[in-house]
Amino acid sequence: MDGILLIDKPKGWTSHDVVAKVRGLLRQSVSHQSLVTSDKRLKTRAPKVRVGHAGTLDPAATGLLILVIGSYTKRAAEFLKLDKVYDCELTLGAVSTTGDVEGKITKVGDRGKGIGFREPTRKEVDKVLKSFVGEIRQVPPAYSAIKIKGQAAYKLARAGRELKMEPRVVTIYKIENMDFQYPKLSFTTKVSSGTYIRSLASDIGANLGTGAYLSGLRRTKIGNYSIRGSQSLTSIGVNDIIRI
Repeated sequence: MDGILLIDKPKGWTSHDVVAKVRGLLRQSVSHQSLVTSDKRLKTRAPKVRVGHAGTLDPAATGLLILVIGSYTKRAAEFLKLDKVYDCELTLGAVSTTGDVEGKITKVGDRGKGIGFREPTRKEVDKVLKSFVGEIRQVPPAYSAIKIKGQAAYKLARAGRELKMEPRVVTIYKIENMDFQYPKLSFTTKVSSGTYIRSLASDIGANLGTGAYLSGLRRTKIGNYSIRGSQSLTSIGVNDIIRI
């Protein structure tokens, strides 16, 4: 049992939750098949199934998650390095401690352009989005799985530790299909591996002077793998595993 599974992760599930669920479904699928030993007696013990994931999605996000099965767990890094495509929704006029809906949200009252608050125009938003296309330096969010001295940053952040996250170079290949009606801003973006969309949302809000947080995220492509070829978590069996 070796290969990959393309899963459409539902909202509210962690990537670990999906791995655990699929591991159980695959074990059931194998157990229900006719596994006969040389003396024709059925095996009664469910086989062990190795399952991992190649690139997490936050619990609030949905969409494509690649799971690696069996010997393919050793090849997870191959999929981690692939470019990704996301459908994004930002909420302007507020910021979040985590960069998304999971954090503490604080409204922003002044864009810093005189007295009172002025909503950005569509032209201003379009200009700011275009400024992010290309190779950029991005600071990852403190609430992330990046390791700092052997510990996940999000665990240290939850413990109240102040973290200095080092910037990294990432590539935003394109931002398109913009739809803007304040306070909601949505678009599709293709990005390099290692890009944090929560950081992109925060940076866009900072450049607009409104603040922003990621209020919706759906991953639709990883490399050449598309959400259209994915499976839901309702029923998965060994026949859904893809060998490449």
